[in-house]
Amino acid sequence: MSYGPQTISMGGLVTFNMQHGFPEALVRGYRSGFLKDSDYHHITQCETLEDVKLNLQETDYDQFLSNETNLTSAIFETKALNKLVVEFFYLRAQASEPLGTFLDYITYEYMIENVMLLLRGTLSGRNVNELIEQCHPLGMFKESTMRNIPSFESNPRGYAELYETVLVDTPVGPYFSKYLEQSGGNLAAASEVRNVLEEVQIEILKNSLMKLYLEDFHSLCEKIGGETAEVMCALLRARADRAAINITLNSFGTPLNEPTLRESDRKRLYPSIGELYPAGTELLTRVDEEVKLGQALSSFPTYHSIFDKFMNLSAEEFSIDDEFYRREVRMYELAFESQMHLGVFYAYVKLKEQEIRNLVWITECIVQRRKDKINNFIAVFSPGSEWRAESTRKNHNSH
Repeated sequence: MSYGPQTISMGGLVTFNMQHGFPEALVRGYRSGFLKDSDYHHITQCETLEDVKLNLQETDYDQFLSNETNLTSAIFETKALNKLVVEFFYLRAQASEPLGTFLDYITYEYMIENVMLLLRGTLSGRNVNELIEQCHPLGMFKESTMRNIPSFESNPRGYAELYETVLVDTPVGPYFSKYLEQSGGNLAAASEVRNVLEEVQIEILKNSLMKLYLEDFHSLCEKIGGETAEVMCALLRARADRAAINITLNSFGTPLNEPTLRESDRKRLYPSIGELYPAGTELLTRVDEEVKLGQALSSFPTYHSIFDKFMNLSAEEFSIDDEFYRREVRMYELAFESQMHLGVFYAYVKLKEQEIRNLVWITECIVQRRKDKINNFIAVFSPGSEWRAESTRKNHNSH
């Protein structure tokens, strides 16, 4: 028997509690703060946003709107997001490695969204203060960087500053740099950066950056190993598959659906991870209409089932985005059912995002007097959720 040095996976059981036990206990404690079915029942009965505010005081949200008098759905969203940010950065302050890096990676997605928002503003000439107010609080840079991104001048020096500020001096700089190298060739002349940003549609640029981010995050989780790799890689693969399907669906009626661009530009947007990769994404490159997209997904039962509903139900009856959210909520909830992995931190952030979407939906329905639609949200950790009810039925039948 050897007593020499042993290599222990960072994601293994042996050292997990020693390294990450306290922040994991915190995030599992945060789970108890999600709105319950009874809370949703009460707030969906409300007639005004002031009533919603009063009902939420009995939940984990407590006094989060105490200083607000002129209530809107946007204020509910902003304040709920701010509460999530405080909790997230408290977790980050307790984190040792590799959890610290893992939590940083969670914020990179929002940094990409914020940079894209600011670049959109740059190209359309919008006010920088308005743009910064709309940025996601989990993806903020220092203020000088935020203000520099949309304010570069239309001259060679301005283009160089854009490259240095956006593409080099931010944590997501490597994704921009890699994308621009792939798309623009040699970037020695800073003006080429400007050309790429002007010529490429912003959504294509965003999808390219998200592809690189998902692949990079997936690679990090594989390196961490253990239960973290098993849980997180499955979650990221599901995100990648949703991206590939949505990219294909949204390309119909655009230049990306032209035969030559399908095989080149659109194909490059598909992440190189996921259940669909590589056979499924190869099929997607040949798809030019919704019926063919359904046929391409026929070998992937989960996605074929979702798309079949999309094809056969009206927009009033079915939302493909909501169906993807519903599937992902199930996966995030299941991440809490196993222990000693970092995926629970990612799941917590994503489930809180869903809860905030629910609050925005409910408050919008109240404002617009659409009580007939108010229950069309996806509750989190609900005992009555569709998948839990289905699991209960299967367990009952097996006995």
